[in-house]
Amino acid sequence: MALAPNAKGTVPFGEYRTWYRVTGDLRTGVPPLVVAHGGPGSTHDYLRNIAELAGHGRPVVHYDQLGNGGSTRLPGRGADFWTPQLFLDELENLLGALGIAGDYTLLGHSWGGVLAARHAATRPAGLRGLIIANSPASYPLWLRELAVLRRALPPDVAETLTRHEEAGTTDSAEYVRAVKVFNDRHVCRLDPLPRDFIASLMEIHNDPAVYYTMNGPSEFHVNGTLRDYSVVDCCPDIAVPTLLISGRHDEVTPAAVQPFADLIPDVRWQIFEDSSHLPHLEEPERFLRVVREFLESIPDRGATPVRAGEF
Repeated sequence: MALAPNAKGTVPFGEYRTWYRVTGDLRTGVPPLVVAHGGPGSTHDYLRNIAELAGHGRPVVHYDQLGNGGSTRLPGRGADFWTPQLFLDELENLLGALGIAGDYTLLGHSWGGVLAARHAATRPAGLRGLIIANSPASYPLWLRELAVLRRALPPDVAETLTRHEEAGTTDSAEYVRAVKVFNDRHVCRLDPLPRDFIASLMEIHNDPAVYYTMNGPSEFHVNGTLRDYSVVDCCPDIAVPTLLISGRHDEVTPAAVQPFADLIPDVRWQIFEDSSHLPHLEEPERFLRVVREFLESIPDRGATPVRAGEF
């Protein structure tokens, strides 16, 4: 599939469609950066500024995962349909449909980083490098860390959260206000919130089926199907240079990221001191520079690999 520069559209995924946008030219010979968004059930919108890397000659591919954004919506499907394997299959299908499966790099944010790690652990022949941004290696570990962050909230906020979660009234306005206190500390510390981030939030609000099924009613009340999910077991199988990114104030604490750092053979870790969960929006210039330098450090095929820690 020879795409013209800055193409967008959809590709078939079984009986469904996956929406994508390419910024730059996939025919230049530079391995494109494929960007997997979080959620599950969010959209690419909040990650759009990563497309600025195309100005440095690297094509960037965004896509909306099945169930949201420009991809096929399936609001009637249940937990047995929305599985990690579904999204792994979708990613593999997209790479093949765009003709880039033989030479690409991958950035996954939050849930997208979990997805990207599991994909990389299969050792796909065309994967050149991996960026795991603001992602937990294990949801059970992350839930323990989230409990620590919740205990640091003002007592009245923590009480409101617990009361509504126990009563099953997490759709109440009072719960939403209490969630905002946590999000302002640990998800995005910018005020006002960036427009691209609001766009993704509105997409989840308008069609929350995937998010509620796999995650839960909020970032820190994970009671969906991912609550026991982990990629710790497969981290040693990741065989490409890997960059970890997290924020100092991130809801995904260093302890939740640590298994990636301990177990991936060729790994480096960059913490953004003035960021929480969205350093690409909270510290955009530094974020893009760090990502660009990492991608440029990946050796050409056949060259001597850069050893871990040299970046």
